[in-house]
Amino acid sequence: MAVSAERSDTGAIVHRTMVEADVAAVVAIEQSAYTFPWPEGIFRDCIRVGYLCRVLVAPEGIVGYGLVAMGAGEMHLLNICVHAHCRGQGLARRLLVWLLDEAHQTGNGYAFLEVRPSNHAAIQLYDSLGFRQVGVRAGYYQATDGREDAQVYRMDLDVWAMARAKRPLLRGT
Repeated sequence: MAVSAERSDTGAIVHRTMVEADVAAVVAIEQSAYTFPWPEGIFRDCIRVGYLCRVLVAPEGIVGYGLVAMGAGEMHLLNICVHAHCRGQGLARRLLVWLLDEAHQTGNGYAFLEVRPSNHAAIQLYDSLGFRQVGVRAGYYQATDGREDAQVYRMDLDVWAMARAKRPLLRGT
């Protein structure tokens, strides 16, 4: 089981593999964060098929999660979320860095993700880490007034690793 820890002002934040027992807490975060949340079964399926599924655990419990599919030398960030009361503390950044590092260490060359154009905080995070927009998927996301496009982002994980070697992006990593 992959585990790492880093100190924050509020205590230990642990990053570990998501297990079946975590799904209820992950779904609760998902439902509080999104208008159109993933159903519980998708999280269980991601664990079952062996996707890279990670949670962030603080003293108060699970506060975030990330899910990644890997294959054909690529990682695809499927979902990443941090509980609303923990946002603005850099936890999504820490989790994404851990996921990118793990994906690169397992031999993946590129990282891909989709993001809603309306999700400015996520776009800012992805841009700051070196993702670049490479396309658009029209009508990809369900929205309250129909469909919303997705911006497709890509990162070269070898370039990521070289940048990390020169200047760690996070304290303690």
